[in-house]
Amino acid sequence: MKTYSILFIVIAIIHTTILINITIFNGEWNGLVLFISNILFLIAAVYYGIERRANKKSNS
Repeated sequence: MKTYSILFIVIAIIHTTILINITIFNGEWNGLVLFISNILFLIAAVYYGIERRANKKSNS
């Protein structure tokens, strides 16, 4: 899978969890949603860094 596809999927999951929390749970699980969003962001940032470093080495 391309890097931008993975990052787009992560952003979609983050937005979906926020939407579900607001519409279904009336914002009662804000702490959990914030934790999940932060973990997903960190996973995406690490994945992007790994891919960027791999592509940088292969192009040099």
